[in-house]
Amino acid sequence: MFEHQRHKPLRTLAQPRELVVVCAPLRSNINLSRIARAASCCGVERIVCTGRAKLDRRIARDGAETLTIEVHRTLPPVLAQMRTEGYRLVGLEQTTDSCDLHQYRFERKTALVLGNERTGLTPDLLQLLDDVVEIPVWGMPFSYNVATATAMTLYEYCRQYPNG
Repeated sequence: MFEHQRHKPLRTLAQPRELVVVCAPLRSNINLSRIARAASCCGVERIVCTGRAKLDRRIARDGAETLTIEVHRTLPPVLAQMRTEGYRLVGLEQTTDSCDLHQYRFERKTALVLGNERTGLTPDLLQLLDDVVEIPVWGMPFSYNVATATAMTLYEYCRQYPNG
């Protein structure tokens, strides 16, 4: 018989993650803080935000210390710059042409673009994206909370790139 330990040592990535989380103006800094915590757990180092972005350190916990948080006025110039840096711009949204997350193959260098909790990604932002992925929903309501959906999508990216 062996004794279980509560925590394993932290894993180290063979190379830094080339995944950036990009947030349209969110209604709730609680959701942003939950996104930051999940991103930090996944080894993400950078979150780009717009609006009145502010982390609640009690929710984000250690994620508040390990992430670079950038706040910009609008997303289009930021997304244009990221595209020139070689990022694949992938929105998380339900659209007529979105791809099921279970079928989508992320590129290693990805900017995951998240929409507002109520209004999602606006049509002008959707036009700037390379791809849009959605998480299947089998019940009501029609979508997951933005922080929950982000955590699920981050997990899928990490499953595809377990070493960074």
